[in-house]
Amino acid sequence: MNPEKVRVRFAPSPTGPLHLGGVRTALYNYLFARKHGGDFILRIEDTDRQRFVNGAEQYIIESLNWCGIHFDEDVVKGGPYSPYRQSDRSSLYKHHIGLLLNSGHAYYAFDSAAELEEKRKQGHTSGMDQFQYNFKTRMLMKNSLSLPEQEVRNRIARGEAYVVRIRIPEEEVVVFNDIIRGEITVHTGTLDDKVLFKSDGLPTYHLANVVDDYLMKISHVIRGEEWLPSAPMHLLLYRFFGWEENMPKFAHLPLILKPEGNGKLSKRDGDRLGFPVFPLAWTDPVTGDISHGYREDGYLPEAFINILALLGWNPGTEKELFSMEELIQSFSIERVGKHGSKFDPEKAKWFNHQYLIHQPDNELLRIMKNYLTQRDISALDDYVLRVVHLTKERANLTGDLWSNSWFFFQAPLSFDEKAKNKIWQPTTGEIVREFATEIKLSVDFNKDVLHVIATNFTERKQIKLGQLLTPLRLLIVGSNQGPGIMDVAEILGKQEFLSRIETGLSKMGEC
Repeated sequence: MNPEKVRVRFAPSPTGPLHLGGVRTALYNYLFARKHGGDFILRIEDTDRQRFVNGAEQYIIESLNWCGIHFDEDVVKGGPYSPYRQSDRSSLYKHHIGLLLNSGHAYYAFDSAAELEEKRKQGHTSGMDQFQYNFKTRMLMKNSLSLPEQEVRNRIARGEAYVVRIRIPEEEVVVFNDIIRGEITVHTGTLDDKVLFKSDGLPTYHLANVVDDYLMKISHVIRGEEWLPSAPMHLLLYRFFGWEENMPKFAHLPLILKPEGNGKLSKRDGDRLGFPVFPLAWTDPVTGDISHGYREDGYLPEAFINILALLGWNPGTEKELFSMEELIQSFSIERVGKHGSKFDPEKAKWFNHQYLIHQPDNELLRIMKNYLTQRDISALDDYVLRVVHLTKERANLTGDLWSNSWFFFQAPLSFDEKAKNKIWQPTTGEIVREFATEIKLSVDFNKDVLHVIATNFTERKQIKLGQLLTPLRLLIVGSNQGPGIMDVAEILGKQEFLSRIETGLSKMGEC
């Protein structure tokens, strides 16, 4: 393996649906790898068995596939550093925790959960700082540093539960350079002795991700800023293992914020404001609750990716619409900002609108036919293409392709009462009927011919054009919304157009 080669990973935990912030992390890793001709790895970090959720791993993979984010190595196709699921790598973590114990950089701790909770309560009631398991308190606890060596052996031999904690140095300064945030300095006195190995025989994130990143030759760790406080400890682990020369470079991404800007975007914010925060719909396996997804809500994956790319990264130009290939060519991790970016659901719709109107009609035909199939409606492709071409300019979401054009496939069964009360006058039925008679006599039937006939007709009747076209629209589409009525008429054809006028007048009581 070329030591200079870029190798990055996305390492989600299968504890539920993938948040759009996680998708952005995967996207930035993917763009960085492709930009530099490197490898992109999917690693499933499933060592937290208490929070493990059935179906979450498959959901993550399906979501990223829908987004067009593809991996060079993963749990499905494998790769030179298999396995890529942490629960299948237990022997590696046991070996490495043994190295830390032998070198004195880690120790056994026998304190129960109840004892630790009591310590926290004591600190709270006495007004002291929050309890931390660190160099100040470790010798007061039950661990292999404070207990006689023989007692430690006996406890382990009789199967007493224990965890393994990192032994943080007392008076040191950890300095590292974050690609996004610059130089970061942390005093070890502010760190606690985190658990590296749990009582269930599995590692915590802190041990497993460092061991795996090293063994998989990861060159850059690009992850969310919630992991920034853990970075100093991870750097210490690299030093304790003797891996400093092969330590990856770090970049901690800013948060995606609520639309109001005050705090991290959550599912609750999406529910409150009516937009999804997951790429695909998610059904909770326990409660059965269904959460909306961008795919099911009518977003194109290209638009969804474009939205996320600009939530934190600035291309340095006014350009807003990027294909995946353009994102790869333009992306630079140095142009990712330090501060969080507000998520704007209306801007998200704008992006999707742009992608819809620039989408080839043949692509939209495929989407539109799905809506027709769901309703047992059959139509010739040429006809559907003409409808799509006429109506796509008004669509924000793919569902709008149907809602803006359903009347091309089904005659209205009723009419908008508000519009009817506003535009229907005692003479309206007679005007429309006379116009229909002139249409019947016309040899040609297209929007240009119809417009000339309508103009001449209204001038002769000495009425405004709207007094004819607005009632016509009501009869043809059921409301006063939609494309130009002559465009609608041309696509419907002469027979259907006249039939709807006759049927509509009958329903209006204008027999």
